[in-house]
Amino acid sequence: MALAIFLFTYVFIAGIRLPFPRLDRPGGALVGAVLMVVAGVVAPSEVFNYSSDPARHAVDMDTLVLLLGMMLLADYLSQAAFFRAAGAWALRKAHTPRLLLVAVAITSAFLSAFLVNDTICLMLTPLVLVVVEDARLPPIPYLLAVCMASNSGSVATFTGNPQNMLIQGASGLPYAQFVAYMALPAVLSTAVVIAGLLFVFRKELSHERFDTHPPAPPVDRPLLGLTLVTILGVVAAFFIGLPMSWSALAGAAVVMTLARRSEPPRKAIERVDYVLLLFFACLFVVVYGVNKAGWADDIYRVFSPLMSGPPWRETLGFAGLTLVASNLFSNVPFVMLARAWVPTLHDPVLGWHVLALGSTLAGNLTLVGSVANLIVFEAARGKAELSFLGYLRVGIPITLISFVLGLAVLLAEHALF
Repeated sequence: MALAIFLFTYVFIAGIRLPFPRLDRPGGALVGAVLMVVAGVVAPSEVFNYSSDPARHAVDMDTLVLLLGMMLLADYLSQAAFFRAAGAWALRKAHTPRLLLVAVAITSAFLSAFLVNDTICLMLTPLVLVVVEDARLPPIPYLLAVCMASNSGSVATFTGNPQNMLIQGASGLPYAQFVAYMALPAVLSTAVVIAGLLFVFRKELSHERFDTHPPAPPVDRPLLGLTLVTILGVVAAFFIGLPMSWSALAGAAVVMTLARRSEPPRKAIERVDYVLLLFFACLFVVVYGVNKAGWADDIYRVFSPLMSGPPWRETLGFAGLTLVASNLFSNVPFVMLARAWVPTLHDPVLGWHVLALGSTLAGNLTLVGSVANLIVFEAARGKAELSFLGYLRVGIPITLISFVLGLAVLLAEHALF
């Protein structure tokens, strides 16, 4: 029963449209969670984490609280016009189409390393569309730079994307240690994105100079200063090992308390993406049910031949499985499923790093590979259209090259340190 419910849920998580029932990803996850409880696979006490045994907690509240805190901090940055100001500054520094693409990619990657990449894509896409339209440039290369560099940059930290947050909650790895290993793969992946886009679109992007003058947004300097200082404090708390979830939420509470704005905190709280939080909570219940029924172990045994043999072969097999399965299952559900497998590997720490790298870079493979991609091209609907196959011709080489380089760096780092 648990497997049947999981497969039913997966149909909608994968974005498959059925004439009936007409469920989307959040709806499918909610129905799947309800079915797990109604069928008796998961007890209501496990859903609400009533048990004193953490192993009987279905929902990872630390991940949800961390995501909530980062969303609130990002919203205050947005209200202070930080994203528009940072984007406008980067674009003013670029005077050729190629430099403009580099500026867009670096800005997207850098911001995504510290804030949730989906938020960065949501904030940068409208600004990029305005600039490329004003400069009469093809929008597709720049939109790809936003989403693909966002995915690559988010590899660097636990707070870069939702799947890394899940890995932090399951692994308990220190924030500083994770950054030390993942920063270089993130930088190399971003460089591959830039080089790949410049090569693929070399005919569309000339070396001729042009002037871009995006309007300077009115910045709320007191709010911006308060929020940036608070975020620096939150990141410092991450590095010294304080609980990440409550550090982020405490930072959001500080900004709410000290911000001198006419807008009440209620407005910021209302703008939180509660659909995403509910989606995660329901997925936790569905995957917990699969694990409880023993199907996660059975699935692992199916793929275990790919990871049999010496540690290096195990690592390569797990890396390949992560890259492929993150596109088949979607990266967040796969990470939820694979969290139970990593501790059984020869080198679990390397396994967590490989899972973060593969599940994140897998988002660059296809148009529907990550939520960031969908956000960018949904926001650009009517101004830029890109087919699934059109994305694939760019996504395949960039993803494979960046993944191979990133994996090689991780293996070298673990061998040396």
